[in-house]
Amino acid sequence: MKSDKPRLLVILGPTASGKSKLGMDIAEGLRSEIVSADSLQLYRHLDIGTAKPSREERGIVPHHMIGIIDPDEDFNAGKFRAEARKAIEELHRTGKGIILVGGTYLYVKVLLSGLIEDLPADQEIRNSLKKLRAEFGTEYVYERLKSLDPGAAARIHPNDYLRAERALEVFYLTGEKMSHLQSLHEFGERDYEYIKIGIAVEREELRRRIDARVDKMMDEGLVEEVKKLRLMGYGPELKPMQSIGYKEINRYLDGEIGLEEAVGLIKRDTKRFAKRQMTWLRRDKEIDWFELPRDYEKVLHTARAFFG
Repeated sequence: MKSDKPRLLVILGPTASGKSKLGMDIAEGLRSEIVSADSLQLYRHLDIGTAKPSREERGIVPHHMIGIIDPDEDFNAGKFRAEARKAIEELHRTGKGIILVGGTYLYVKVLLSGLIEDLPADQEIRNSLKKLRAEFGTEYVYERLKSLDPGAAARIHPNDYLRAERALEVFYLTGEKMSHLQSLHEFGERDYEYIKIGIAVEREELRRRIDARVDKMMDEGLVEEVKKLRLMGYGPELKPMQSIGYKEINRYLDGEIGLEEAVGLIKRDTKRFAKRQMTWLRRDKEIDWFELPRDYEKVLHTARAFFG
């Protein structure tokens, strides 16, 4: 018997693998809409550097969770989960197919399961916590955990720094208490029926696509976009302005590096990021991998059968 839960077709893959185009192709033929799970496309005014779908594309297929916050607003996976759930429930109520296009694996993971076992580590957060421990001691870090997530602290010995660190890391990553995330599916229940489609791209081809994408961003006016953001009062210290692409152009505008070097750094760091993305994705045994364009028709068949 078919479940009455929302059904999500989840498209995953490294940056520049073609997730957005595939989502559009599927959505056009199946009366579906797209929910974006990209931590940068959430921001208004960051368009070129985030490869945000154009207004024309969004006119053809409606997209949700794009351009919903300003660059100086705080956002995390917990807030994403809350807002994305609202969009999904509304689409489900109106009978639309739902395609989740996942640029940020952390967001997808928290939305679908609330589980934290495979959430990628955040070295910046870990370094900050280590600094606190060195300065104030293990007890101080544990007391911070007690104040933020008493449930997790109750299960962790005060001297077990590694587990305390992980619980705090999860909180800072997601905005949710680890004890809450762990309880969401302790009985194996899912909020959604879903399948995960992964786009596999041969390594050298992906590197070529990344180079081409960065060149296209430059041609479309990435430098001018960053200048405009700064004129609007969004400085280089803001989190989204420290992301790949924006960080390097900010350094160029501040005279720290030349434009050619900035472009080279964007390409290098995007390739490194894509490699890290694949490391995370390969651990997810729920993903069915397809190589595009070779398996294009198989993907369409899989989508039709799922929504059928």
